[in-house]
Amino acid sequence: MPRKRLPRLAAVTAGDRPLTVFLRWQDGSEGVVDVSGIIGTFRAYAPLRDSPKLFQQVRLGEHGTDIAWSDEIDMAADTLWRLAQEQSGATMTPDAFRHWREGRAYTLDQAAHALGLSRRMIAYYEQGNRPIPRVVALATRGLDAP
Repeated sequence: MPRKRLPRLAAVTAGDRPLTVFLRWQDGSEGVVDVSGIIGTFRAYAPLRDSPKLFQQVRLGEHGTDIAWSDEIDMAADTLWRLAQEQSGATMTPDAFRHWREGRAYTLDQAAHALGLSRRMIAYYEQGNRPIPRVVALATRGLDAP
């Protein structure tokens, strides 16, 4: 079995918008990632929610495997890579999602039921109003499996 190669970071700076980071990966790709969802969810990130000044102090962790704000607060590169993929829509495009639904002859309601989502969320994904999470893209593949 081939060894999984983990994504590695080359540089990080705080983004222009609140709770965003600009990342450059070792492969040369780069982009802004919104980490507000994770920071708003987990208690460990509370100091970052409460202090924009602390958030601005983001730095690259050892070996490019994470970013850190202090010795106690960090975020893994693979989590950031997943967020970058989801936010860019790279996991599945809105057109591919619509073609999947239409190929199965699902209505919006039927697709929502099959994926365990709301009808509104299905419409958002198809219109490109929301990035399609990797788990949803994988679920569409699972539903297509024999």
